[in-house]
Amino acid sequence: EVQLVESGGGLVQAGGSLRLSCAASGFTFDDYTIGWFRQAPGKEREGVSCIYGSDNSTYYTHSVKGRFTISSDNTKNTGYLQTNSLKPEDTAVYYCAARVSSGLTVLARYYNYWGQGTQVTVSS
Repeated sequence: EVQLVESGGGLVQAGGSLRLSCAASGFTFDDYTIGWFRQAPGKEREGVSCIYGSDNSTYYTHSVKGRFTISSDNTKNTGYLQTNSLKPEDTAVYYCAARVSSGLTVLARYYNYWGQGTQVTVSS
């Protein structure tokens, strides 16, 4: 059974940092693309970043480029999203998801498995 469990969210002041983790079981990272998404209250789910486990190729949406860094530790089957220079508009529930493909995309409909989410709140 595939499971994804996020952790690392919390309350932080603007300009601060959080490191989100996504612990996976039931599959190996090498063959999957791991994506991070977020959903703020009243807004649609937004794709933030993704990484392909086999070659560590990455993609970032424009609003987080230069502030967020995605990575993975295939030996631990765990993905990470380092979030720096956080802004109040980054406040959302952050989800990780897994896709059985090498294609880099942050379109939610292409992801097969989802975690339960972790709340990130950035105060001004």
